Amino acid sequence: MKNRTLAILKPDCTRKQLVGKVISHIQGAGFKILGLKMVRLNNESAKGFYEVHKERPFFNDLIKYMTSGPCVPIVLEKENAVEEFRRLIGATDPAKADEGTIRKLYAENIQENIVHGSDSDENAEKEIAHFFSRKELLEINGWK
Repeated sequence: MKNRTLAILKPDCTRKQLVGKVISHIQGAGFKILGLKMVRLNNESAKGFYEVHKERPFFNDLIKYMTSGPCVPIVLEKENAVEEFRRLIGATDPAKADEGTIRKLYAENIQENIVHGSDSDENAEKEIAHFFSRKELLEINGWK
């Protein structure tokens, strides 16, 4: 069964002008893009998105980083999308990521790691809704 996941190309990805390369990598792995936009997160939006991490010591640094420049949220579809995308992007720490993964190829460190990927189907739906309305996704694909 095809399902969806959310990718976010993070500020370091946009700053390094790697958006095209990363999207090409994602599409090359068989993902269909259902929605894509460039946004600049403000504090409120970033804190809402990362609320699950609010008690963790890195929370404030994460918010500062995610609001430091434009991001590109992308809704992706594929069989086992969440699991397949997490495999494609690699470990959060690029030093521990497998060869050929997006983070191994492009990320510099554990915080500036190029890309976010949903960690469960349930979170994917919540995260997608943070950035995209149902109407946006349906119209993009010509669904009625």
